[in-house]
Amino acid sequence: MQQQWNMKTFMRGAALLAAAGIIVKILSAVYRIPFQNLVGDKGFYIYQQVYPFIGIITVWTSAGFAVAVSKVMADRDRAESGAVMRIALACLAVVSGASFLVLFLGAEIITGWMGDLQLAKLLRAGSLVILFMPLLALLKGVYQSEGRMAPVAAAQVAEQVVRVTVILAGTLIVVSAGASLYMAGQMAMWGAVAGEAAGVLLLFALFRKWTGRPDFRDRSVSVRAWPVVKELTAISLAASLSSLILLFFQLVDSFTVFNLMAETMERESAMEAKGVYDRGQPLVQMGILLASTLSLSIVPLVAAHTAKKNGRTAEPFIRLAWRLAFLFGWAAALGLILVLPYVNEMLFETRSGSAAIMVFCIQIFELSLILPLMAVLQGLGRVKVPALLLLLGLAVKVAANWLLVPQAGILGASVAGVAGFAAAGVGILIYFKKVWPVRLAEGRFYMMISAASLMMAAVLVPWMLLADMWLFDALPARVGATLTALTGVALGAAVFLSVIAKTRVLSEREWYLIPFGRWLAALQLILNKPKRK
Repeated sequence: MQQQWNMKTFMRGAALLAAAGIIVKILSAVYRIPFQNLVGDKGFYIYQQVYPFIGIITVWTSAGFAVAVSKVMADRDRAESGAVMRIALACLAVVSGASFLVLFLGAEIITGWMGDLQLAKLLRAGSLVILFMPLLALLKGVYQSEGRMAPVAAAQVAEQVVRVTVILAGTLIVVSAGASLYMAGQMAMWGAVAGEAAGVLLLFALFRKWTGRPDFRDRSVSVRAWPVVKELTAISLAASLSSLILLFFQLVDSFTVFNLMAETMERESAMEAKGVYDRGQPLVQMGILLASTLSLSIVPLVAAHTAKKNGRTAEPFIRLAWRLAFLFGWAAALGLILVLPYVNEMLFETRSGSAAIMVFCIQIFELSLILPLMAVLQGLGRVKVPALLLLLGLAVKVAANWLLVPQAGILGASVAGVAGFAAAGVGILIYFKKVWPVRLAEGRFYMMISAASLMMAAVLVPWMLLADMWLFDALPARVGATLTALTGVALGAAVFLSVIAKTRVLSEREWYLIPFGRWLAALQLILNKPKRK
């Protein structure tokens, strides 16, 4: 397709789309906290049991297929755009229609396998989201193929804002009326439907006003359908692979954790325990946001320098992406683990399951390393082996759940998740080193990270004990936990970053390549300023 934009405009649009993605991820993680506060652990269990089904189809179609449509259309002549759009819409309609029928008609069977038939109504309500996917993915893809990222970014934010608003407002109304927690969960599913409907309506309204838009009805040029379908499927799976594996891990938990615990405890207790376990999901989402955003911001530089035949190679940017992912992923995981009991009470009212959630948070570090490695490999066209390695990790998760959950409950499920991502992460790292044999970091880097970690723990643990047992002891429990958690996070981050800046783990030039890196570069210069004699 003829490019209708210059590089400056395209990069501005890409940055806008990335910013919208960050907003969406933050909203996606944050809304779960007031939702859990409204419905409690059992209500949270009800919602999280069904969410992975809807999330998998949504990510694959709305996100993965949108990227695939944009690439296929951008790689072809504009005269073929109408034919490609029709093929893409038909392909999406088949995938979405089949998924809808499976979930809607098979709701009782699926929820029976999950051990809770009352979830069937939620699954049916959530399956309606899928009906909006074909048009939503197609419109997003068409806009992106033309370099028009602003409408896509606006639609993404609108979807999430409407979704979160309907979920929280609807749940508040339902709970206030004294309805069942399953009705509250059903309202949350309707929130997802409302969000997708809002995105479709916004994109369609903008599309109709777009002069010079690709013509869906143009039949002047025909295109063979099967090659386009194969390309769309392959690209969509590759583009959404990292997000899909997270949802598949949650899906495994939906089928196994409650069922296995219900064999050794009362059903109500098993439901509440699963809800406590699910508290870890928003924490991990927020934890990987910083590390993945910073490290993935380097990936375009890797791609640009990989394509170059002359000049600077991509190796320095690969090393920087790895060090950023390791640095901030480790800091986020360790820091959250250290303050977790207080964060747990601050966000979710009690400290229940803190040990299991602390183990769960190790996934922040693992995912912070896996996501940028996957992104670089995807940019190199190496997708099959990483996909198989992710499936290996999923198999480890399944086996470990069956082995550990009956013995250790939600702690066993957390250990199983960490083991699954560890298996996948080690395999991906080994494969990455074979594809690109580069030394990712010097030994000094890991030594300084260890030193910063020890300093953070040495300052943070005594402070939290002092704050919890003396400074804020007279305050209401949740208020005291909130003050302890917030001051602990601030103190831990300050100590860790100060040690990192003082030891110059990254150079000032490297800091400048990432968002907000100027501040850290300035701090590093101040801390390393030569003393006057």
